[in-house]
Formats: sequence, structure tokens, C-alpha cells
Amino acid sequence: MKVGGLRELKKQRTRLALIDSALELFLAHGYESTTIDEIAAAADVSQRTFFRYFATKEDVVTGLVLEYDSHLVERVRALPEDESVPGVLLAALRGLLERLERGDSVQMKRMWRLRRVLETNPCLIAAYLTRYSRTSGVLVAELARRMDVDPALDLRPRLLASIYLGAVRVGFEDCACREVFEPGEVVKRVEESVTLALGALREDWTCSPG
Repeated sequence: MKVGGLRELKKQRTRLALIDSALELFLAHGYESTTIDEIAAAADVSQRTFFRYFATKEDVVTGLVLEYDSHLVERVRALPEDESVPGVLLAALRGLLERLERGDSVQMKRMWRLRRVLETNPCLIAAYLTRYSRTSGVLVAELARRMDVDPALDLRPRLLASIYLGAVRVGFEDCACREVFEPGEVVKRVEESVTLALGALREDWTCSPG
């Protein structure tokens, strides 16, 4: 492996160590009570190193959730043009879930802890929703393009993006509340949540005007 590759690998490991330490401390002692110094010490790095990766402890949580959301939206944008909109949304989700399922138990437990911390701290939910609008906007634009409508005049792309991302979130929240982090079961529950949400829509609701 090249020096650049080794450096990036080390940076990724440090970032994940900070995330895992932070989530463990947030769950054990509470988000508000945990300090950045404690997170850095638990990850065996300096406070200065923490700030190389995160601007605030809030970023540890909201940044990771938005990272997953962004991966999902990028998968939607990469899928073939001839797929139906619901088909594209489900295919993108399945691709992301398959990646999570192939990952190790540490990755799935990290997701579970992330959701537990997020859902038990209203201040983090508010911060996430504030930053979420950018990711949602990218998805709205992509859905409007596929549906051949103007999102400024047609509400459907925005509603559909909200329904879709909301259903994904509900599926993961359900797993967090039930303390489910076995990969296969997580995949099943999240996919069920999105399938139910999309299945409730009329077939012509996601089509282009023509």
C-alpha cells in the first residue's frame, strides 16, 4: 500500500475511534454531560486531533447520519434512467443495506448507537434537521428531473423525498428502540418501512406529466 493510502487508512481509523468513543460516552453518561476532552481521552488522542475531524461534539453524530443519507442519495442518482421512481428509490436503499449487511458487527452496532443517541437528544434532532435540508434538496432535484417536473411548481418531488428519507429514518429508529442490530434483521425492518411508505402512494403519483 502507498504512503498516501496508509495515511488515509490511519485517518479513517482515528475518525472511527473518535466516533465510537463519543457514542459510547454519550450513551453511558449523556450527551450534554460528555466533554470533548473525555471523548479525545477515550480515543487516546489529543483535543487538537479531535478538532481536525469535528468542529463540535454535535458534528460527531449529525455528520455521520448525514453521511449515510448522502450515500443513499448518490445511489439514487447513479441508477438507470429507465427505472420507475419507486423502483429507483428501493434499489438505492437495497444497495446501501446490502453494504451494511456485508459489513462487520462493529459497523452495525455503530449505526444502532448513533440512532439511540440521536433519538434521545432533542437538541441533536434539531441540529440534524437543520443540516438535513441540503441532502434532501439534492434528492428533490434528482426526483424532479426523473419525473420531468419543476419542483418549484410541483410538490410531489419534495413530498416524495420527505416520505422516502423519513421511512428510512423510521426503520432505523425502530431497530434502535428495539435494540436490534443483527444485520439481517436491520435490513429487513428498514426495507419493510420504506416498502410500506412507497406502497401507499398511487402508481401515477410518481410519474411524469406525460
